[in-house]
Amino acid sequence: YQPAPLSEKALPDTFVVQISVLYTVPVIYSIVSGDENGYFIIDPSSGIIRTRKNLTVEHFPVSFDVQATDSSNQNIHNQVSVNVEVIDENDFPPVFPSSLVEEKLEENSPATQIVQLTAQDNDAGRNGYLTYGILSGDTLKFRIDEATGILYSTASFDYEEEATEYQIVVYAEDDGIPEKKRGYCTVVVEIID
Repeated sequence: YQPAPLSEKALPDTFVVQISVLYTVPVIYSIVSGDENGYFIIDPSSGIIRTRKNLTVEHFPVSFDVQATDSSNQNIHNQVSVNVEVIDENDFPPVFPSSLVEEKLEENSPATQIVQLTAQDNDAGRNGYLTYGILSGDTLKFRIDEATGILYSTASFDYEEEATEYQIVVYAEDDGIPEKKRGYCTVVVEIID
């Protein structure tokens, strides 16, 4: 049996799977091995398996054996394996150390690196893998490296002819399951005469 993966947030008494056998007399179901942490309980007459307690994602996947025993003769029985996986939920959004970063850039500078932005995500695995992007701001004059979070200018600026201050809202997005989460940071770039 390979039931649908459970959420790490599944509450005790969550339905997992129902075991059934083709047999002419009633059987008694029991978990015989593999569930050392005691996460599961089986109804002896229906074969319905439920969670017994909160799940710890690091203990999974778990493979345990269920036995169906003839109710009138304990020497007649059969076993099947149940493989249960748990999905690590995306618990935390990315967070920048500061929600506002101020940088100065001299006019007439060639396209250049302005600032390295780094967010933190307290999730593990793909839930903590971050990519960066620009939510709003002048995307013709600025770009961000999706992987490193480095913000670049893409052109030179003229202090007398153009705006002297730019606001770029940057996001960090995780690759979370079931949904992605974002954190934001505003970068104010002041052009210096």
